Amino acid sequence: MDSAARIVACMQQAARDLQQPELTDSAVRDIIGLGLPEAIRILIPGIAEDMIDPMRERYGHHFLGDDPTPVKLFPGVREGLEKLQRQGFVLAVATGKSRRGIDKVFSSTGLGDVFVASRGADETASKPDPLMINEILAETGMRAEHALMIGDTEYDMEMAANAGIDGLAVSYGVHTLARMQPFSPVQEVHSFTEMVNWLESRYVAG
Repeated sequence: MDSAARIVACMQQAARDLQQPELTDSAVRDIIGLGLPEAIRILIPGIAEDMIDPMRERYGHHFLGDDPTPVKLFPGVREGLEKLQRQGFVLAVATGKSRRGIDKVFSSTGLGDVFVASRGADETASKPDPLMINEILAETGMRAEHALMIGDTEYDMEMAANAGIDGLAVSYGVHTLARMQPFSPVQEVHSFTEMVNWLESRYVAG
């Protein structure tokens, strides 16, 4: 989903609510993909530990509630995911969002049934720790050599490398390809449709 603008707006408003330093758009985009505590500590160096939970609460209040910034699927996502599901791909979500955030996305898009497993950063270790991937592999019975992490941040690609699985970098999300390349993704794609075509050529046609 194209949620970067909403994440930025909600994090900035959370900081204003609690009289924290003003956060720039680029600073917030840099931490997208991390769990909230980790992101907040990077965004506001030296923040008191007892302010982490209030920041999380205010961010969640805006993101899950009253912020008007639109969030929508990238072109081709719904059709692409349903096609992959029909072809037998085992699809899962590993995200920096909370469980509440995941459930809201599943509910608003109607795509929850496409995914057989999901992990949020409030349920396990934050990216780039490999724990959420390892938990998903264990839950689904998949082996690491048969898994692929698809992501748009350096934290996704670093987590994949840490878990010993392949990573596929997409250029149309948050971080630049240059930030993801040090983690040696097996492929780079520039649209969701291109990604689906690549998956089919590698895992179905082959």
